[in-house]
Amino acid sequence: MLAAGGQRGASGGTGGDMLPSAESYEELRARFRWAVPARYNIGVDVCDKWAGEPDRLALVYQKNPGEPGPEVVRYSFRDLKRLSNRLANALQAHGLTRGARLGILLPQAPETALAHIAAYKLGAIAVPLFTLFGAEALEYRLADSGAKALVTNAEGLAKIAGIRDRLPALEFVLCVDGPGDGALSFHDESDKARDSFTPVDTAADDPALIIYTSGTSGPPKGALHAHRTLLGHLPGVEMPQELFPQANDLFWTPADWAWIGGLLDVLLPSLHHGVPVLAHRMAKFDPEEAFRLMAEFEVRNAFFPPTALKMMRRVERPRARWDYALRSIGSGGETLGAELLDWGRETFGLTVNEFYGQTECNLVVANCARIMAVRPGSMGRAVPGHEVAIVDDDGHVLPDGQSGNIAIARPDPVMFLGYWNDPEATAAKFARDWLLTGDTGARDPDGYFRFIGRADDVISSGGYRIGPGEVEDCLIQHPAVAMAAVIGVPDALRGARVKAFLVLDQGATASDDLAAEIQDFVKTRLAAHEYPREVEFVASLPLTATGKIIRKDLRARERG
Repeated sequence: MLAAGGQRGASGGTGGDMLPSAESYEELRARFRWAVPARYNIGVDVCDKWAGEPDRLALVYQKNPGEPGPEVVRYSFRDLKRLSNRLANALQAHGLTRGARLGILLPQAPETALAHIAAYKLGAIAVPLFTLFGAEALEYRLADSGAKALVTNAEGLAKIAGIRDRLPALEFVLCVDGPGDGALSFHDESDKARDSFTPVDTAADDPALIIYTSGTSGPPKGALHAHRTLLGHLPGVEMPQELFPQANDLFWTPADWAWIGGLLDVLLPSLHHGVPVLAHRMAKFDPEEAFRLMAEFEVRNAFFPPTALKMMRRVERPRARWDYALRSIGSGGETLGAELLDWGRETFGLTVNEFYGQTECNLVVANCARIMAVRPGSMGRAVPGHEVAIVDDDGHVLPDGQSGNIAIARPDPVMFLGYWNDPEATAAKFARDWLLTGDTGARDPDGYFRFIGRADDVISSGGYRIGPGEVEDCLIQHPAVAMAAVIGVPDALRGARVKAFLVLDQGATASDDLAAEIQDFVKTRLAAHEYPREVEFVASLPLTATGKIIRKDLRARERG
């Protein structure tokens, strides 16, 4: 078996740990200094720098039943370098150049990692896309980003078949399952290419990645990130993962690599540190399978959304059934209560560390039980290197104990460059030199932050952030729907579930069958995680004088 890597303190700067060794949070903050070079490329950093060690393990791919080939496939960093170089040459031969956008519509799989690495080496811009997106959601993101190429599988190829003619910028598609339906074979094209490739010399501030984030109204916005965003993420990964990396670490998350949580909280930081990552596609999260995987592959570090932890809590006697031995678990997306923290200590023998961030500026607040007390209801303290405060709407810092906007000071290496082709939305994200997260919170005198609520209407459900605007736009395309409003309502498992209030068109009659039909309409056209799990037919919706939906009135009605 290939050797696992990652031992804390092995080297400094971009080759090793970002956080210094420390015995307390105060010492950690005092000793921390950013190490962001002027020239930096994610693809080289996470792959090529480790390729000189031929046996250093990078990826462990656990296939699903029915997939061809061996059940488990292991890739070294040397394998990743060779294969990503071939893919970069193949993409370049088909015209993908510096600054061009590459859509990546794949689950957790080796080809997903290779596509990201190849895009970064080319100086192209990766656009990760969630496999549960329907055709409508994919069309918007591919069109808005102007993606020139797409890497996908047979399932993704079927989804884009009906929208391909509406994507004039999309010049070619590579399919990992072989050629067909207007796509070339990912593996055939790569196999024809050379193993050697000279990566583009990129600045740390050059664009590398667009991740679409849900908005409160209108379509999603593409958060454009620079190559430096990976280095900016490192302190916020290392802190909640108990000063990651340590000897023999191996990281896994059920979170899809299309989201910032899977990609930049797990995959890329682990590869940066030379730590192997377990890759496994779960069509639907299975808590028992999660315990089995962690035991079989000796997972040491994990990121679980709170919903996953709640599902795992239902599993009976896990310690008696599986021989797992985790060293650290991080969780983010909603507040962890005392009960869940106690369950984590009993089940894993460790404290689950909560962290906080968002797509535009991720991993800026965290807990680390090793060096500080973890307080139930608190999402932690500011991660070293990030200035986090509670500010008013005009960007003035508020005193401790007072609630206001959770904000991060610029400049900051993890902060986005701006919204893709939307300077007005970018400007609106800031008050003076503070990035406003859109969430409200408070800080206590010891520097612990408490999350209060969302200042906007984004729904946090099962670890996903769902923009009501996109769901509403899809709902009103159903012929029976005249008007639609979407909110999140409390859900014991998911934190919140999507509920739709619908005004029907003339001639349509409310019924359970119609509600189910509309739910399926959204599920297949938009995404399986975004469809309204609850539908209520209403005669009218609360509107402002300018015709905007007043969602807070609907939320107040639900509370009542």
